[in-house]
Amino acid sequence: MNYLIDTNIIIYSLKNNESVNEKFRTLKDTPKSLSVITYGELIYGAKKSRNIDKNLATTHRVSELFPIINISPAIMETFGELKASLEKKGQIIDDMDLIIASTALTHNLILVTNNEKHFRRIEGLEIENWVN
Repeated sequence: MNYLIDTNIIIYSLKNNESVNEKFRTLKDTPKSLSVITYGELIYGAKKSRNIDKNLATTHRVSELFPIINISPAIMETFGELKASLEKKGQIIDDMDLIIASTALTHNLILVTNNEKHFRRIEGLEIENWVN
């Protein structure tokens, strides 16, 4: 079992959420990675924060702890299929979230997120919520 960690889970961890950090400790030897989208969202959050230098340093440290999965043609093929399928059902999901989901599906990873409402609409995507 390998995990793709969503942005909100990283933020919960950085804010010392007990449940999330306990899962990280319990699963310390289990492979975990980030989407390059999550990395970008963390950079964005750091750049708009009051403590830019501190938060950028934290983001860079996070990127040293977790391998970052870049967007590939295979991920974008999955993205295109998902987006078309969801649109036909009238279920719009933010493109960034769809790319994260596509990354998890393409690499057969379990997506760890607190955003279950959006991601549960994606057929075949395995999700865990470490916040609860």
